[in-house]
Amino acid sequence: MPMRASPVQPTVDFDADGEQHGFLKLPHSHDTSAWGAEMIPVTVIRNGEGPTALLTGGNHGDEYEGPIALSKLAATLKAKDVQGRVIIVPFMNFPAFRAGSRTSPIDGGNLNRSFPGRPDGTVTEKIADYFQRYLLPLADYVLDLHAGGRTLDFVPFAAIHLLPDAGQQARCEAAMSAFGAPYSMRMLELDSVGLYDTAVEEAGKVFVSTELGGGGTATVQSVAVAERGVRGFLQHAGILRQDEAACQAPRGTTLLDMPDGTCFTTSEHDGLLELCKDLGETVEKGEVIARIHDASRTGVAPVEYRSRRGGMLAARHFPGLVRTGDTVAVVADVVERGMPVTV
Repeated sequence: MPMRASPVQPTVDFDADGEQHGFLKLPHSHDTSAWGAEMIPVTVIRNGEGPTALLTGGNHGDEYEGPIALSKLAATLKAKDVQGRVIIVPFMNFPAFRAGSRTSPIDGGNLNRSFPGRPDGTVTEKIADYFQRYLLPLADYVLDLHAGGRTLDFVPFAAIHLLPDAGQQARCEAAMSAFGAPYSMRMLELDSVGLYDTAVEEAGKVFVSTELGGGGTATVQSVAVAERGVRGFLQHAGILRQDEAACQAPRGTTLLDMPDGTCFTTSEHDGLLELCKDLGETVEKGEVIARIHDASRTGVAPVEYRSRRGGMLAARHFPGLVRTGDTVAVVADVVERGMPVTV
């Protein structure tokens, strides 16, 4: 039985040359708008034949570097500057973005755990289905910009996963390097089921993700990393002409690796978190990396958490209160410092 068509209707023509700004219109009937729709902003910039890059932000609604950088790019990039096509969706999970929340306030859906989606499912599943069946087939290169949101903070890194196809792995590694973040991560996912990342990789595309900060905000530095990285990614894809000055400026990235689950320190207590290392600092195996204080009473010694491996503190819980099951810290291996960035 053939799958039904997506209810999402684009107001742009993905095959037309020029610059178009419109919406992915998803009908959504609710109490305050019986014939309403979720209008997800989209920009398409095309100039003749060439590769296609799909650029997304706001997969989680409380992560802001991607939405800022991609909104600025959509407003400034001109067709004459590209060869091929750029599809920009700054607020991928638009309902979550408007609510400033990780998940959708409409259905509680986490878009990054909803792939391949369903055309007859929830609002979040319908968005995932449209990307899976309509946008991903158009793309050769995919960049999904993430940060830590309100509950995590990261050193700024571009990331890829280990893939079974060595050729695809090499292409992703090259694109990650071209992004040129201060750090580049071979990332381990605790759960890859339903990930947008997995959907893109299984489709054989070149895929790069990021974690560019956190705390439910963006900084001058983290936005600059995102903006520079997007352009490096597009230059690497052969869609955007290389910036001569940027190519001549020496830049390096530190390669990190998350080889197994010992990278993660998980809280087994509720309480007040005291981190004993700052992001980017060296951690020794067995060193106290965090303390959790009992906030229900005084006079009780805190519980110490020790790192199960040595390396660098790449991520931490944010802000100060933790619950059982929260990731407190992530320690990654430092593979190589100061690797040259190649576009």
